[in-house]
Amino acid sequence: MSPSPVANSHSGHSSLVIRELVLLDELLEPYRSRIGADFTAYRNHVYRVVNLCAALSPDGTAGLDRFCIAAVFHDLGIWTAGTFDYLPPSIALAQDYLLRNGRSEWSAEIGAMILDHHKVTAAAGPWPTVEVFRRADWVDVSLGLRPFGLPRTTVAAIRSAWPNAGFHRCLVRLALRRWWRHPLSPLPMFRL
Repeated sequence: MSPSPVANSHSGHSSLVIRELVLLDELLEPYRSRIGADFTAYRNHVYRVVNLCAALSPDGTAGLDRFCIAAVFHDLGIWTAGTFDYLPPSIALAQDYLLRNGRSEWSAEIGAMILDHHKVTAAAGPWPTVEVFRRADWVDVSLGLRPFGLPRTTVAAIRSAWPNAGFHRCLVRLALRRWWRHPLSPLPMFRL
């Protein structure tokens, strides 16, 4: 990890912009060809989400491995299953990874993080990480318009370190394709 300091008055301590996570890159790299032209956009989104999790979490970077795993797999079903109804295949990929790597005790928690990451209302349940992850994804997808108390400087520093690289254009393209094919169910990943 090669961090640079960013003030974070939200949690009352200094947070870091995380510029390298070996686990994240090792998990994502095998999917490079499946993700194709969207790889850099998705990788940067994943890094932004993990950074935002660290900034939003009262524990800072504690639990970073869980956030990395959830972030890598959370939207991956878009490309691996070829669908915008990607939550079930994304959860299956994460759970398969956890089982194969001796971390099955994290399966329910990471599954909930992925399942609830587009939830409109707060996530309930036994793991605070689920709500942190939900908020982090919302901060990024909303381009910081829904900051959940994070200072704009923190969001800007993370976005500067990990530029958009066409991620939101990719989301619009995928949403329009889904709407064209399934006009009665254009955004199946959203939950109340």
